[in-house]
Amino acid sequence: MHRNRNTPTVRNARSAATAVVVALFVLAGCERGSSSGPAHSTSGPSGCPAAQTRAQAAVSRAERTDIPWNGPTSGPTAVAGKTIVYVAQTMTNPGVAGAADSVRKAARVIGWHVRVIDGGGTPAGIQAAMSEAVDVRPSGIVIGGFDPGSTSQQVARANTAGIPLIGWHAVASPGPSRRPRLFTNVTTKVEDVARASAQWVISSSDGTAGAVVFTDASVPFAKYKSDLIRKELATCAGVELLAYENIPIPDAGSRTPREISSLLSRFQERWTHSVAINDLYFADAAPAFRAAGKKGAGPPFNIGAGDGDPSAFQRINSEQYQAATVPEPLSLQGWQIVDEFNRAFSGRPASGYVAPVHISTADNSHGATTWDPAGYREAYRKIWGT
Repeated sequence: MHRNRNTPTVRNARSAATAVVVALFVLAGCERGSSSGPAHSTSGPSGCPAAQTRAQAAVSRAERTDIPWNGPTSGPTAVAGKTIVYVAQTMTNPGVAGAADSVRKAARVIGWHVRVIDGGGTPAGIQAAMSEAVDVRPSGIVIGGFDPGSTSQQVARANTAGIPLIGWHAVASPGPSRRPRLFTNVTTKVEDVARASAQWVISSSDGTAGAVVFTDASVPFAKYKSDLIRKELATCAGVELLAYENIPIPDAGSRTPREISSLLSRFQERWTHSVAINDLYFADAAPAFRAAGKKGAGPPFNIGAGDGDPSAFQRINSEQYQAATVPEPLSLQGWQIVDEFNRAFSGRPASGYVAPVHISTADNSHGATTWDPAGYREAYRKIWGT
């Protein structure tokens, strides 16, 4: 097991954290790009010994890297000559792009062709991309990181045409979906990811933190995740939610630096930790932290609750404004998507596999730029007969 990081910088930040409060948060309506702090709070005892103990044990488990393959070991052999269209919410989202690249690589192994259509991050663009995908009548379509409800007409057309749909972060839960009709949805459990990121804050702060949560409330999956993060943070009386920042992912590049500057001005040293529903917020935040004279090793100590793209690992390993991530195993999930399509084409049910949650830090990533657990390539090649 890997222990939590406890560098002098982290210890100093902990001792500098402000006196704690018990925060009760009321979620106000989330307008596009809105920001809100806690509705009200009441004073309470210092820290949260019981919650902190639970968090430390959970984080220690999640930081393990020696996890054996626990996915499928049997299934149909490879079906030949298939074409997959991957419709991306936006290829500027590193998780969406990483999953697309992994699907391409796995498809080459099984002998399929993959085409990627970028929705550009706008409702109109995503609808147009889905329409184009259905029009080319592929063997299957991946819904890459957007709500199928936003393209309900195109989804219905695909269903009518008998084109299997597989989601990547398309709905809140992994596995098959009836409404919308998806053969399966490939993702870690959002509840586990949200809980792990909040537990990391509780554990690494010794139960005393001033936290900011970054989300995109326009995406139901992302909003659900951030609501769960807030709920878990609230289990610790010593964690104060300073702000809940709603910044749509397509706007993150322009909006995040301004919001970071504002937050630093408002909260100063009270801001010790951050959780974002996607690592990309911290890439966009770095210039503002740097301009304010903040050191890359924190505080505030930042953790991304997905997706664990290479740039996030680079920031973590070089201690540049990100300390941890709860990464998706993007390569594994690309292989899983291809395997799930192969099951659909073979008239077999979905595998039901869900990758376990993991936390990556500089201490356990050992310089790697992805979370790439062992065993899945060999297992899928054996199943496919390739």
